[in-house]
Amino acid sequence: MNLNDRSPEHLPPTAISLMALLCLLWGGNLVSIKVSNQGIPPILGAAMRSVLASGLLWIYARLSGGRFLLKREYLAHGAAIGFLFGMSFLFLYWGLVFTDVARSVIFIYTHPFWVALAAHFVLPNERLTWAKIAGLFVAFAGLISAFGAKSSTLGPLYWLGDLMTLVSAMFWAANMVYLKRFIWNRPITHFETLSAQLFFSIPVLAVGALLLESDKSLNLGVLVVSAFAYQVVVVAVLSYLLWFWLIHHFPVTKLAAFTFMAPLFGVALSGLLLREAIPLRLYLGLILVASGLYLVNRPTPVRSKDNALGST
Repeated sequence: MNLNDRSPEHLPPTAISLMALLCLLWGGNLVSIKVSNQGIPPILGAAMRSVLASGLLWIYARLSGGRFLLKREYLAHGAAIGFLFGMSFLFLYWGLVFTDVARSVIFIYTHPFWVALAAHFVLPNERLTWAKIAGLFVAFAGLISAFGAKSSTLGPLYWLGDLMTLVSAMFWAANMVYLKRFIWNRPITHFETLSAQLFFSIPVLAVGALLLESDKSLNLGVLVVSAFAYQVVVVAVLSYLLWFWLIHHFPVTKLAAFTFMAPLFGVALSGLLLREAIPLRLYLGLILVASGLYLVNRPTPVRSKDNALGST
């Protein structure tokens, strides 16, 4: 049964409140990564996150009687999404070494635009509409504004961190398109998908840590460990389990429209908790990217075959 067919036309207040909570947690994730990077080498931290989160999900699967690993015939797909997932987090964790959270949260949440652009050519039912194209242009203007925003707190290689976070968003988008193209029409649960992403990303991140951080050491403290625990328990396990529960009960297109709140929360938290300077052009970029994100994700009624560009 398609869960979207029996979902309400409008999201109830409970679902909207839970989406706001998720966006707050996801916005705080980059703040926690910035903090944990002070004591844990970034790529090693991403690898440890996948290892620990995979272990917690395995325990959850055993207690709930569910399947943790994919069936043998789907392991190749698991390896593919694990590679894309791992590369996304490798660039995200590493990029935050060079740039501010307030900037990176804007770049990482451009992933829906890359999804929309790639899906137009790869997925037959995900054509670009005029509203989505408008969202792409608005978001691109936001990127230009964000790239041009500078403050005295930025280091000389901030642009490298910005580009790494943008590459991370592209890998995240490629992962989503792959999931839609090859996974969602097969009898694979969202829990198995999450487990596969985390489990198969471990070798990717472990190799990256060995090649790029073999000379780095740990410097653990209460704040670093607490921030890392937040990434593992709250974000990688609890928030994604809640997200998958929501998309099992409500249309994902309606839920995705609310993800524009995540970069808003991320920028706000970076200023409040990390005392990062937020120039006016960065605020402008944030508003444009969030607006474009909403335009790309908002549900649009299909009025005719010409609603999608390139439809025949």
